[in-house]
Amino acid sequence: QVQVVESGGGLVQAGGSLRLSCAASGSIFRVNAINWYRQAPGKQREWVAVITPEGRANYPDSVKGRFTISRDNAKNTVYLQMEGLKPEDTAVYDCNTNPPIYPWGQGTQVTVSS
Repeated sequence: QVQVVESGGGLVQAGGSLRLSCAASGSIFRVNAINWYRQAPGKQREWVAVITPEGRANYPDSVKGRFTISRDNAKNTVYLQMEGLKPEDTAVYDCNTNPPIYPWGQGTQVTVSS
């Protein structure tokens, strides 16, 4: 069974940067478009970014220009480089396909202080 592990979160000040990683066991990961999502306390899960197997990316307006998604298919890993972080980016970040076909990982906490 494929397992997904997110890492790289932490506590940063507003304006800071973080790089998140989403690693999956099993080569099937590389043939799917992978999304990053986030969920803040008391809010619904929100889509943050998507990358196709060919490397095409898309973002919602809330993060466009600040976040960059990338992937290393040889490592079955998808990254999310986050720049110019804002307190409203505080959330647990996780990754999956859309609709989700992998068991959800534990996510990685990102906390941005003002």
